[in-house]
Amino acid sequence: MNKLLIIVPAFNEEENMTSLFDKLCQPEIRSFADILVINDASKDQTGIIAKSYDVFLVTHVFNLGYGSALQVGYKYAVRRGYDYVIQLDADGQHSTSNIAHIYQCLTTPNADGNTPDIVIGSRFVEGSQSFKISGIKKFSIGLFSWLIKRITGKVITDPTSGLQGLNRKAFTYYSMFGNFDYFYPDANMIIQMLLLGYRIEETASIMHERTAGVSMHTGLLKQMIYMMIMPLSIWTVVIRVKKGLQK
Repeated sequence: MNKLLIIVPAFNEEENMTSLFDKLCQPEIRSFADILVINDASKDQTGIIAKSYDVFLVTHVFNLGYGSALQVGYKYAVRRGYDYVIQLDADGQHSTSNIAHIYQCLTTPNADGNTPDIVIGSRFVEGSQSFKISGIKKFSIGLFSWLIKRITGKVITDPTSGLQGLNRKAFTYYSMFGNFDYFYPDANMIIQMLLLGYRIEETASIMHERTAGVSMHTGLLKQMIYMMIMPLSIWTVVIRVKKGLQK
């Protein structure tokens, strides 16, 4: 068993799975990382394709959502004794070349002698490569970045990035009941962890545009619902932390 576990939540991603896992299962990654796929009750061949690779697989009987799938991965990492996890999406948007870099960021002390608890792969820091995003996506990213800065004083350029690395302290906290958003774990979780004193850093990342399948945020209605729910979730997190309910 390696020290690093790569968590890949997947729902109806059969068109992207083969391309992604052909890259993930190369020796240069498998030499230092194990892979866990959370098949969130996909209705297509996602689970069958995952079984054809040398990866660990958990399959949900019912669709529980993106956040719940991630939390299952955190619980798995805690029980199996991993020191680090890196989560990336199954749609192929997160280049597998990010993995070694994020792992290095997690394990390399900074000038103060500390290592980060969470490393976020950002599309907006120097050295990043990404694709063009929609106007409403840009607006939401800018809004949540502003909220994070106002509430915590920390600048986070890409609060909606699903490409993240976590050390054992961080993912153990997320694995516990009530500490992780089951539906939209984005800026709300970043604010929560910063207020609780966790060290969060961003690093350059390479991201590609989805070429197949459907994103969970596809459609104007879904994006509008997300834009309404996230500020409420952020407000709830702030209240809970300030009142000492989030420990």
